[in-house]
Order: sequence, then C-alpha cells, then structure tokens
Amino acid sequence: HYKTFRDRLANLPVTVEYINRFKTPKQVKETMARVSAGKTDILIGTHALTNKKLQFKDLGLLIIDEEQKFGVKTKDKLKEIKVNVDTLTLSATPIPRTLHFSLMGARDLSVIATPPPNRQPVQTELQVFDETIVRDAIARELKRGGQAFFVHNRISDIVEMAAMIVRLVPNARVTVAHGQMEGDELEKRMMKFVEGEYDVLVSTNIIESGLDIPNANTIIINRAHLTGLSDLHQMRGRVGRSNRKAYCYLLTPPVANLPADARKRLNTLEEFSDLGAGFNVAMRDLDIRGAGNLLGGEQSGFINDLGYEAYHQVLDEAVQELKETEFRNLFLGEGTAGTSQQRLQMAAGAL
Repeated sequence: HYKTFRDRLANLPVTVEYINRFKTPKQVKETMARVSAGKTDILIGTHALTNKKLQFKDLGLLIIDEEQKFGVKTKDKLKEIKVNVDTLTLSATPIPRTLHFSLMGARDLSVIATPPPNRQPVQTELQVFDETIVRDAIARELKRGGQAFFVHNRISDIVEMAAMIVRLVPNARVTVAHGQMEGDELEKRMMKFVEGEYDVLVSTNIIESGLDIPNANTIIINRAHLTGLSDLHQMRGRVGRSNRKAYCYLLTPPVANLPADARKRLNTLEEFSDLGAGFNVAMRDLDIRGAGNLLGGEQSGFINDLGYEAYHQVLDEAVQELKETEFRNLFLGEGTAGTSQQRLQMAAGAL
C-alpha cells in the first residue's frame, strides 16, 4: 500500500509514511513525531495505529482496509483517535456484523461491482487432495511463465509440503513463508517471490491481503475445509490480477466426510467465482454464520435469546427514532428505505 500511494502521488506535494513491525522502535518514534507535527499527510499502518502515543495534528479521514481482519475493540479504538472523523471501511467480504449494520440502515453501503478492464473470473475447482492435481496445476502455470501459491495453514509440516512440490515439479524454484519467521527473513523471501526469483510460494494464510502480483495466477489451498469463507475469498483474490486466466484449487478430504457448514462454504466459493462476487459471498456468510451481536463484540452468531423478529423490531424502532430526532438533519428528504427485514429480502433476492 505504501509503495502504491508513494508512486501514484509522486508528483504531488504529499508526504506518505508507514508504520509496521519491520521498522525499528527508533524509526517508528521518528515517524510518530512527524505525524504529530503535521509534516506527514498520509500515514499507512497496521494495528499499530491504535497506539495511544500516536497523535494526529488534524485527522480528517480514516480508512480501514481489509475491515474483516479487525476486531470490534480495535475498530472502536481507531474511531477514538478523533471525534467525528469521517470513516470509510473497505472489504471484499464484510463480516456478518458489519454487513448487517449496512442492511439495517445504520451505515451507508456502496458496492463496487465493476472490475478493472480485461480482468477474467478466477476458475475455482473443489478437489479431493491428490498429488497429481498439485503437479499438473503448478507445471501448467510454470509452462506459461507464471508463478503459483500453495497455501498450507499449518506451520508444523509446511516444510514437508514444500519438499513434496520440489519432488513433484523438480524444475520449480520453491520458497516457504509463515508468520513465525523473523521479520527480515520473511520480508526478504516475499520480495524475492514478488520480483520473480521464486516460482512457487508455500505459505500460511498470511498471503491473503496486501499482495499484488500480476504474474501469479494459480493458487492451491490445502485443507480448505478448515478455512473461513471470507479468508478463502481473500486468498482467491491473490490471483487473477492481470488479463491472464487464473485458477484456484480448493483441496479437501472427501466432501461427503465434511461438516455441513464446511460444504456450504466451499460450494459458495465454487458458485460465486465471477468478478465482483464478494458481496454475494458476504451475504451467504451472513446466512451461514448469523449476524452476531450488533450491540456487543461478537461479529457472527445467531440471535437466540431475544428472538430474530423481536430483535429486528427493536433495532428498527431505535434507528428510526434517531433518524427523526437526534440525526434528523442528516436524513432530511430520505425516502422510505424499508425495514431491515425488507432490506435482507431485497439483498437475498439479488443473489
């Protein structure tokens, strides 16, 4: 993100900086001092931005990217940086709680359904684990000069999986990356893959956000039944970022042996593979996991104690009352938006 902002704004009088775990404490302290003095116009960072020592001179806009990766407490801390700051949250697959907030009218919702020019949908296939499938998929990608991801979200035997790929595709240059590696070593390996020095990156799900590698157009996700729907969709989004046809293979044990929810998640990924299908995936996730507790910290789950209908009625009445009283000026001239139940039905109909 930092590189993208820096390159696009290079000809403008804008100072862009970032904070992450790869920076030394001294570098972070110096960056924070410049932010406090107003010398930094755009600051990009991880959860580190919730640090109480970080003070903004005049914060005007807060953008939370990959919103589904933040817990309720962290998002609340970010909003406490400054009162009444404009907030924009971005996500390819909003978590059920956030999506439900929008459907019931508590937040505005915009859907970007138009992909960049010349993009093709990712071909998604659900397969039982088979070394032949792994070999053929990687060999085909390397034959056309591309790169591949192999996601194995278990560090204890990730090196063995990398050795398997070397055995199956001897000419492949393979590297391993996971979150327990030293920061410098992890960054070095990732950058070498980005620059094309490796053909296959065997990693945990740390690749699911922030990577933009147009030359990588095959991803194989092992033990996909153990991964959440949002994470699967995010990882699939690492490929298909150019005009080349991309492939996503979801490897599992025999489907008949999987739990019902796991089968629903995997079938959803297969069904919604078109460009811009993130909203459909999020709606199905809401259906599978429930809307969570809008007044508390649970970001998914079902409303059992109060009852679904009663819960919605209370929320609708509360939101409508606030629109007519405390926030009346914000909603002048607004047409009848319908109840949350009607919003859910309209959204479900769009599927």
